[in-house]
Amino acid sequence: MAKRKAIVSTRDCAACGCCIKVCPKGAITVPKGIYAKVDETLCIGCGKCAKECPTSIISMEVIGQ
Repeated sequence: MAKRKAIVSTRDCAACGCCIKVCPKGAITVPKGIYAKVDETLCIGCGKCAKECPTSIISMEVIGQ
């Protein structure tokens, strides 16, 4: 079964924290206020962060087909 994971375009991230607020597993942090970082071991691939991102820089990638 395929699983998805969130990928952040760190170069374009505004570090606004919107994604952190909607992540049900707490898989996203913004270290030093620079850019969002996803902990792949916690990410369940729900896509809530990608939908919430005001700059649309979070995408969902399919892994392990």
